[in-house]
Amino acid sequence: MLYSVLLYVHIFSVIVSIGPYFVLLPMLAKMRAEPFETLQVYWASFTFTVKLTKHAGHVLIATGIALAWLGGWSWRTPWIAATALVLLASLLFLARAFSPLLRKLRAPHDNRTELVNKLRRALLVYLFVLLLMMWFMVAKPSFGL
Repeated sequence: MLYSVLLYVHIFSVIVSIGPYFVLLPMLAKMRAEPFETLQVYWASFTFTVKLTKHAGHVLIATGIALAWLGGWSWRTPWIAATALVLLASLLFLARAFSPLLRKLRAPHDNRTELVNKLRRALLVYLFVLLLMMWFMVAKPSFGL
């Protein structure tokens, strides 16, 4: 029963960790054209999304560790090791990807389109990384080992 509850919480935290980023994609196009005075709503949405997904990620990691332990999985299992490596890389990426760009976008300047394009690229890369980790969890590849 505990394993099932943890698995449900784990899956729910995956949804909360990944889903909100897809909502941000259409907002990026609007950020290019909106007057500077109205951009605060978009910054708030990005900031909220990053905070929400960060906390959902904490739940995701905690439940993942508990599930691996309760399920008898070894940390050397290829898909678990690969997920851990990608997770560490994604944490470094997340720390450097969004906050500096959002800070720059909060100040008026002439290169907003360039910054929004960088933010879009960062968002797409981060989504790819998150979806890669999700694939590891679902497919559980052995990598030929």
